[in-house]
Amino acid sequence: MHNLLYIGWQPDEYLLRIGSAGVRWYGVCWLIGLTLGFFLMKWLYKRHKYPDEKFEPLFLYIFIGVLIGGRLGHCLFYEPGYFLTSWDHFIEMLIPMKHLGDGTWKYSGYQGLASHGGVIGMLIGLYLYIKRTKMQPWVVLDFMGLCSGITATFIRLGNLMNSEIIGKVTDVPWAFIFYNVDTYPRHPGQLYEALAYFCFFWLILAIYRKFPHKVGTGLYFGLCLTLIFTFRFAIEYTKELQEAFEAGLPIDMGQILSIPFIALGVWAMVQSRGKGKKEL
Repeated sequence: MHNLLYIGWQPDEYLLRIGSAGVRWYGVCWLIGLTLGFFLMKWLYKRHKYPDEKFEPLFLYIFIGVLIGGRLGHCLFYEPGYFLTSWDHFIEMLIPMKHLGDGTWKYSGYQGLASHGGVIGMLIGLYLYIKRTKMQPWVVLDFMGLCSGITATFIRLGNLMNSEIIGKVTDVPWAFIFYNVDTYPRHPGQLYEALAYFCFFWLILAIYRKFPHKVGTGLYFGLCLTLIFTFRFAIEYTKELQEAFEAGLPIDMGQILSIPFIALGVWAMVQSRGKGKKEL
């Protein structure tokens, strides 16, 4: 009876089933987030009078960078003991297949994407994009700072639909019972992050609408990193550890990886002071 006080959560991981496979909610949330980010970025390029040929290759660099970075980040930051201990496991890190005990391979998708690794991969992709197109680095980074919050929102909603990255057991009235995991009421950490990133997105966009001339200074890139990863550091205290080895650390892996991004964000904002000419 006590469980009636909380929110029962057990959605089907598939939006649409096709035989034993189908379209997963997680993939749909990623697609929505990337699509919204794509159209916002396109609008920014147009508003700041950058030609279409500068914009067109950007999405491919970002998509590949985020996918590879997110996958490698999860495998190397959180499960190196698994993925680096045998050749078969190393192959699993690179392809969306899993090696089963009977010697066969099964399609599994990329189960495990780390947001910190995704950001690192994105930054590498942006470096290659900037090198090819000769775009001003701070302009591209500020555009990303304006767009990233909405994409991050939907990625975390995808985690919620997957009942993954669950919170610690709690008795708060908005606790979720993730029935695919256990029957304990827990903090919905994914929802906390999704709501926070959505608010950060609108806050940064509101500041941009007032100070569009600050694009190209690093302000919006720095603000995005600082807000998102400071919140990420704090919200980790409500989450369960993802891997057992984190129990021996003073702070968990998500917090450790957030610190450099917070420092980078603060530095980007500080160096942006006094820069930017009114153009729009």
